[in-house]
Amino acid sequence: MHAVDRRPGSVSLDGTWRFQLLPAPDAEPGPQWDEAPVPGCWTMHDPRDLPHYTNVQMPFPHHPPLVPEANPTGVYEREFEVPAQWAGRRTVLHVGAAESVLIAEIDGAPVGIGKDSHLASEFDITAAVRPGGRHTLRLTVVKWSDASHIEDQDQWWHGGITRSVSLHATDVLYLDDVAVRAGHDGELRVDCRVRGPLDGGWSVSGELEGYGELVQDTAHDASNRELGRVSAFLGEARLSAIVSGVRPWSAESPSLYGLTVRLHRGDGSVADTSYQRIGFRTVEIRGRDLLVNGDRVLIRGVNRHDFHPLTGRVVTEPDMRADLVTMKRFGFNAVRTSHYPNDPVLLDLADELGLYVVDEADIESHDHAHEIADDPRYLPAFVERVSRMALRDKNHPSVIVWSLGNESDYGAHHDAAAAWVRRHDPTRPVQYEGAAKTDWSSTGIASDIVCPMYASLGEITAHARSGEQTKPLILCEYSHAMGNSNGTLADHWAEIETTPGLQGGFIWEFRDHGILQRTADGRPAGPATAPGAYANGITAPGYRWAYGGDFGDTPNDGVFCADGMVFPDRTPKPAMYEHRELAAPVRLSYDPASGTATVHNRQYVRDLAWLRAEWLIGGEESGNRTVPAELPDVPPGGSAPIALPAELPEFPRLPGHPGLPGHPELPAEGGELWLTLRVTTADDQSWAPAGTEICTPSVRLRERTAAWPPPAAGGGAVETDADGLLVHPLLTAPPVLGLWRAPTDNDLLGGAAARWRDWGLDALVRKPVSVTRDGEGRVTAVAEYPTAVGTVVHEQVFTARADGSLLVEETATLPEALHDVARVGSVLETAAGLDTMEWYGPGPWESYPDRCAGGAVARHRAPVDELFTPYLRPQESGGRSGVRSFTLTGADGSGLAVRLDAPRQVSVTRHRAADLAAAAHHDELTPLDRSVVHIDAAHRGLGTASCGPDTLPPYLVAPGTHRWSWTVRPV
Repeated sequence: MHAVDRRPGSVSLDGTWRFQLLPAPDAEPGPQWDEAPVPGCWTMHDPRDLPHYTNVQMPFPHHPPLVPEANPTGVYEREFEVPAQWAGRRTVLHVGAAESVLIAEIDGAPVGIGKDSHLASEFDITAAVRPGGRHTLRLTVVKWSDASHIEDQDQWWHGGITRSVSLHATDVLYLDDVAVRAGHDGELRVDCRVRGPLDGGWSVSGELEGYGELVQDTAHDASNRELGRVSAFLGEARLSAIVSGVRPWSAESPSLYGLTVRLHRGDGSVADTSYQRIGFRTVEIRGRDLLVNGDRVLIRGVNRHDFHPLTGRVVTEPDMRADLVTMKRFGFNAVRTSHYPNDPVLLDLADELGLYVVDEADIESHDHAHEIADDPRYLPAFVERVSRMALRDKNHPSVIVWSLGNESDYGAHHDAAAAWVRRHDPTRPVQYEGAAKTDWSSTGIASDIVCPMYASLGEITAHARSGEQTKPLILCEYSHAMGNSNGTLADHWAEIETTPGLQGGFIWEFRDHGILQRTADGRPAGPATAPGAYANGITAPGYRWAYGGDFGDTPNDGVFCADGMVFPDRTPKPAMYEHRELAAPVRLSYDPASGTATVHNRQYVRDLAWLRAEWLIGGEESGNRTVPAELPDVPPGGSAPIALPAELPEFPRLPGHPGLPGHPELPAEGGELWLTLRVTTADDQSWAPAGTEICTPSVRLRERTAAWPPPAAGGGAVETDADGLLVHPLLTAPPVLGLWRAPTDNDLLGGAAARWRDWGLDALVRKPVSVTRDGEGRVTAVAEYPTAVGTVVHEQVFTARADGSLLVEETATLPEALHDVARVGSVLETAAGLDTMEWYGPGPWESYPDRCAGGAVARHRAPVDELFTPYLRPQESGGRSGVRSFTLTGADGSGLAVRLDAPRQVSVTRHRAADLAAAAHHDELTPLDRSVVHIDAAHRGLGTASCGPDTLPPYLVAPGTHRWSWTVRPV
């Protein structure tokens, strides 16, 4: 492996190849050939071997290193021509990646074998080909091997050639490797390794874009261990320079310089050239801090697999760019290549766009981790996979940490691999979660960083405050994004930003791995068969997002592959907006005593000149208004006051404020008033065009001041049935008590859903107790809801008001045994045709009590059909946290308006909870023609208990008495 980029000038062999899928490696190909794309996964187009999803368990029962005899084997074949001008040159075949074993043959003769599903294999085929000649290339790919046991990586199992195939040629005297070390202080060192006939004389030269020629070192102090030795006899040479005025590379400011290295023959002519873009940056650990260019940088990361819903493991440059652009737009500054080296193109893009990379070796032996960690038969594979990754990727400034792999226990193999990579590249730290699993204060010799997986907030903060922490703590995985999830992100970041020793982490994970499936035949829908089959995370009729088990794959781990921050088509989930706001480069604060607002620059390198802003004034009673804003000049890490919008005096004065100029006597209205700074890009960025929204920090200027409950007299009698259920012309089902929600993935895997079902909360039966009326027509209805652990008493008081509205006052008393329920509130169904919702509260996207930092408080409007979030397995979704009031209207503007006594959790969708819970996929759901409305006095947080901690205690729903009230009126 090497870091010389041979892509320029190479000849691509990608395209349509002849193909046969054999049942085992020893089966002989027949005369009949099919066709297959290269790169491509045969599991995405051949019905005889479809995708198979497992997380921890292997898809077969054999213990390492054994594999099944029934072992799908793909044979790929095509002709190619060697350019005649390559005569006298060295010819190399490059296969970017193949799963799992690759056997290469030319004209029937073997030329090599490779065994690493996520790194390239290169074969010197000079002796096997003839310049100007035409040859037959056969690539045989065997799906299962001993290596499969260390590629057990929570992913779809595929087979095929998954990255590009090409040919390139070099002179017989060639650059075998170029290693760059470029510090943020401008010190540059380039080590070259030359192969070929060295006795004819040779030299190297280098040029740095914007700087000029580099100096070739001619004398080296063999005693200087830091500098190291070079040997001309071994084909080694070194170039160096001190670059003055260098612009350091960072995720915020990814400055790159073109570096050209030339290899000269003895007569001075150029035999070979290497070009790459390099960045000047330094990574070091100092005490408990990971430093980039001398600065402690919070790592706001996400884990990423190679994935596409139509092509499986095969991803193109536009795919990878779209992944990283999406990450950048939502505030991520780091990516972990879980759990294998990605295509070199991804690292090129991370260099260009600005993302820190934890580069992870292709090692995960999850199902047999303890057996393999010290098994000497696997020692060479561990060291080779780590070393080949480092050899390939060492010149990328984006790579700041080497990872030895994932979930493979901890053994001698890890220590050996860590020793190799530290010796080869002392400029980067090494991490491995397994080395720190049992004792964070002593992480063994295989990890320079404490990088736990799904540790609780309490655990990491306790460690940081214990006085025993000796290394940076950066979570390699946290906040499992499975279904409706990512609760308590704001709580995590509040602690991370204020606790020395905590430095961030990587959310699991970026993308749902749902494969587009044709429901008619159950097969994957490839690019040619799925035009327009999905958009905005939703599949068209006849298609669905498939997960484990949907292709007949047994054993499988079900929907556990749908755990991304974006849907399979890269549509952002609501949690992405939560993260965007928490990672925002700009924050806003407000001092009500002085009436001043302050802008805070949360960046490390940049000022705010690249941003623009406008004010959104959101009044509960006066509606929204957008006015210009002028961002002050704020240096990195600094703060400065920002002028409030001049239009604010048109709104009533703020409580506690001495009065706005010219309007000291304005009366206070009853509703809340919020001020949001909508921040966008001022100019085009490499990852966002001008005008792209970056964040929306908000502050509250005034609380709601109107009295509650409102006056309740003069409305006449309230109509109910004999059991005290409300009869209302705009409701098709009256408000009743709701204690249950369609289980989220976290509810199911964390155990809460089973507890709720055991209690009977999913099948509550209302038993009326009493219905009374007073002289003004007010109705009090009391009902009981028996459960397996006690009875809930629910009281509703209905009062008709003179303005035509109805006041509903509710009380629910839960017995102590119901210590953790999903919700306490009302559920009702509206009349048909009320298809638009407008609400005042956070938005416009979905939010929940422990995931509600990502939306501006203002008036929002959306079709009811768009309020629902189509998580791959149907579940509770579409909620809006902190809603103060809302309307549901039809095409003519008529409908109903609801005002709440306090900010409440509200959801409005086309689905009942029971229907959601009964469905495995969205094609099994039939939307109602009306809306199902939940108004919750209390709603349980989301947490991440499908893999990791549950929600925190403040977000649990306690037993005891809950009270809430609301008004409904026609509009």
